[in-house]
Amino acid sequence: MLKNVKCAKCVKCGKEYPATPDVTTCECGGILDIVYDYDYIKSRLTKEKLAARKDLTMWRYRELLPIEEETENTPLRVGNTPLYEEPRLAEMLGLGHLYVKDDGLNPTSSLKDRASAMAVAKAKEAGKDIIACSSTGNAASSLAGNAAAAGMKTYIFVPSRAPKGKVAQLLTFGATVVSVQGNYEETFELSSKAIDRWGWYNRNAAVNPYLSEGKKTVSLEICEQLQWKAPDYIAVAVGDGCTIGGVWKGLKDLYAIGFIDKLPRLISCQAEGCCPLNRAIEEKAPWHPMEENTLADSIAVGVPRNPDKALQAIEESHGLVVNVSDAEIMAAQKLLGSVCGLFGEPAGVTGTAGVKKLCEMGVLGKDDTVVTMISGNGLKDVENAIKAAGAPISCPNDMESLLKAFAANNVDAK
Repeated sequence: MLKNVKCAKCVKCGKEYPATPDVTTCECGGILDIVYDYDYIKSRLTKEKLAARKDLTMWRYRELLPIEEETENTPLRVGNTPLYEEPRLAEMLGLGHLYVKDDGLNPTSSLKDRASAMAVAKAKEAGKDIIACSSTGNAASSLAGNAAAAGMKTYIFVPSRAPKGKVAQLLTFGATVVSVQGNYEETFELSSKAIDRWGWYNRNAAVNPYLSEGKKTVSLEICEQLQWKAPDYIAVAVGDGCTIGGVWKGLKDLYAIGFIDKLPRLISCQAEGCCPLNRAIEEKAPWHPMEENTLADSIAVGVPRNPDKALQAIEESHGLVVNVSDAEIMAAQKLLGSVCGLFGEPAGVTGTAGVKKLCEMGVLGKDDTVVTMISGNGLKDVENAIKAAGAPISCPNDMESLLKAFAANNVDAK
């Protein structure tokens, strides 16, 4: 029994369920949210106690996570990713302070490791040894890696457009990979049917309420790394909505136990070619599906599977929404690399692209402290990284040719 958890509650109808390891969606079809006993947590956790812990992984926040006390940490070192202050980029954008959280340095190179580590822990509690999911790429590779380290089998369903780098990770981690000839929605549907048929543990965000609880650890880390001084804004790249919902949950948890004294506003950043959630906010109307027309594959989700928590997070935080073009995403990828030395995949830098656009629009400025996240490493998609950065200079092996090549490319070698 989870001593720190009261129940799992439907975000639509409010019905409550016991927070068992294999709890899924509400009978009304709504997504469940884990409800905590904050009085119990406050009696067990203090800032001083947390600061003294030697465990620097996401499991350092166990009192704020829905896991049994006897559940062991998962094998891979998930969490404790760096938060860099970037004064040069802040000055370029006209911001007061800018921080970049590089979650591309997790074990399988994406923020999704936080959710997958939680899925592995809950599958163990449920007595399951096979886990499955559908994914545009990062959730799949993170699940395959974390499960492999824990000695568990995985069945992974990805759309045929998934980048080769991510598929290579899956295969290397020993997953059984099914490349579905269709989009993310069709991939999700096939995975759901297979999970129902064979009884695998379900890592899909629309079904498993524990995934947001894993993802929320990124916001717990951000606030701890900022010495519990919450920023004004946190920018999040949004696809199915699970990450932004998790970020908000973590912030509300910290506020409820008195670790932070204000709640940041969230910035929902989506690609112009696939922005169903932002469009719903802008139009003040229910969301409806969109085509998946963006190179940012990890957020190319035309039918988001966690819309309720995402929309709730944006609205409750009095958040901002911003849509960016693929060209703006690629420009942000190059900007982060050339100014900060940080390498993010297209979806991973969409938050920074959104912040840059809001600065240019005059929405954000010198009085604001902003945190943006790199949710996936650039090596996940090298083809688009080269498109963003440009091809190398090619020349024969002699100095005269090198000088001509430099002149042709306007290179000043001095």
